[in-house]
Amino acid sequence: MRKQLSVPERIGALGAGIAVAAAFWPMFTTSTGLGAPCLLRTFTGVPCPACGLTTAAVELVHGHVVASAAANPAILGVAAVTAVTVPLLLLRQVGVVGAPVPWSGRARSRMGWVMLVAAAMSWAFQLHRLGFS
Repeated sequence: MRKQLSVPERIGALGAGIAVAAAFWPMFTTSTGLGAPCLLRTFTGVPCPACGLTTAAVELVHGHVVASAAANPAILGVAAVTAVTVPLLLLRQVGVVGAPVPWSGRARSRMGWVMLVAAAMSWAFQLHRLGFS
């Protein structure tokens, strides 16, 4: 039976996948000439809240924290959640830590609002960074 992951654990697992992809992204783009354009920015000229995350992830994986934060500081939050949850996931896999306690509806609602505010702040940062303020 597959173990249920909590929301932070899912974000951490996603962050681990992002870190692996970011480690190989420069080699891929150099050898193929392909990139990952932001669709919203491509079609409207307006950056999305996630603009710069690929650059930020690549910079962070290569140890350039300041450059990473300059591209999109949201990656630092993803990295922090990843740093906490990946060891937790490993401990759960070997049976040291039990299953997560499900969040209440109220806690899920609060987290939804926190994520909405974080996305709005990220979008405001990108709009300012790219001269839309």
